[in-house]
Amino acid sequence: MPFLANFPFFCIFIMMASGVTSSMLSGKNAFRLNVIALSACLAMSLSLLFYMIGQPQRITYMMGHFPAPWGNEIRFGPVEALIASVFSFVMLTSLVAGKGDIFSDIASRNVNLFYVMINLLMASLYALVYTNDLFTAYVFVEINTLSACAVVMAKENGQTISATIRYLIMSLLGSGMFLLSIILIYDLTGHLLMVNIRESMARLWADGRYRLPITIIVGLMSVGMAMKSALFPFHTWLSPAHGSATTASSSVLSGLVLKGYIILLIKVYYRVLGLEIVADLKVLNVLFVCGLLGMIIGSLDAIGEDHIKRMIAYSSVAQMGYIYVGISLGTSAGFLAAIFHIIVHAMTKPMLFSAAGGMADASGHKYHFDELKGAAYRNPIAGVAFIIGSLSMIGIPFFAGFGAKFYLSLAAMTNPGKMWFVLFALAVSTVLNAVYYIRAIGMIYSKKDVDVTRHKNPLSYNIGMGVFIVANVMLGLFYQNIVDIIQTGLKFL
Repeated sequence: MPFLANFPFFCIFIMMASGVTSSMLSGKNAFRLNVIALSACLAMSLSLLFYMIGQPQRITYMMGHFPAPWGNEIRFGPVEALIASVFSFVMLTSLVAGKGDIFSDIASRNVNLFYVMINLLMASLYALVYTNDLFTAYVFVEINTLSACAVVMAKENGQTISATIRYLIMSLLGSGMFLLSIILIYDLTGHLLMVNIRESMARLWADGRYRLPITIIVGLMSVGMAMKSALFPFHTWLSPAHGSATTASSSVLSGLVLKGYIILLIKVYYRVLGLEIVADLKVLNVLFVCGLLGMIIGSLDAIGEDHIKRMIAYSSVAQMGYIYVGISLGTSAGFLAAIFHIIVHAMTKPMLFSAAGGMADASGHKYHFDELKGAAYRNPIAGVAFIIGSLSMIGIPFFAGFGAKFYLSLAAMTNPGKMWFVLFALAVSTVLNAVYYIRAIGMIYSKKDVDVTRHKNPLSYNIGMGVFIVANVMLGLFYQNIVDIIQTGLKFL
């Protein structure tokens, strides 16, 4: 194996070690360590990605060189390297842009503890992307859940505590369903490594045995991950959690945490069960209906919201609907569209939350639209970022969201039975997206009878927002390169 094959393990280990070390540092030093660790992981992830682009392949890394069934494995190809690179970039940029709010919203005695949780959260995301072992995946699902709850509650007020409790209850229900599915899989196959399970499942399915237990397993896994990733109707926890947390937390939760669970579910479908078995089951039809309803109802909820962060959070419900609709088509084109939408949403939604936080800071820490009039003049870089993010989410050409919706439309045509439902819901949702995002843009650029004195941002905020803006424009112009990597990577998933 090339030396780069060690990088996935290095990333997981570095972030966990940084989490432990941060507990002994001051808040400022914990931030510096976090930036260094994430920068190192981003460099390693990009190196692995470029290697995979040049030599597409699948690499299995045995922990301690112990073979199956005793050993634990990391397995990766182009898709995993791409997702890890995007996650590293988004986490680093979100925390740099949100540094000011972190140090103002969180008690100084707890800032280093916030970075402990952030580092553990990032380690769990890497593990969900790279692991080839189902029980290891469950362990890091729980680490992810507890870290995410701590990140929400870091602001320490009544709203965040209430939101965290709701988040924790719903998330633990999802974790429990996922654990039950692993128990049933182990009972049927005697394996925990994904590839070994796939071989056993294929034999059982070909023999026509255990059809009902396998259906239950797929249902438990699918619904469990849907609950944790806020698919309708399991989305009620999302808006309070994302809307009340500090800006960096909202960015990370929406841009990354939701996606880690979906990436794990896609790996389970490809690597554990196989698309043939998944396509034969009716579970995908349930996800399809929930995804369509999420696209519409999430957008309607966003229209009725007058709090900018909660509006953006409800928009995420609609975006989760898009992703699950792509998955539920049960075709390679559908999974390609879903993964690309994950990347687009991960790059765009944290920018929108960061922009909203910047405009709120410039408006006396107010988040309601009638209090944000003229905010885009008080904080110009936040206003520009909000426009770009809004146009992307609407699906305007030359912005990243257009490519995501375009490939979802193409994927719909590979499943004639679902095609017209997808195209209709996509059209309706796009119109609804335009309604609430254009309304928001109109409010933040309204300067009638309001103070438009320029707000001075911290340097870290301007750097983070500038990087987000450039990255989103580049993704909108050159998305075909990303799609090609995903298309190649699906062959090795």
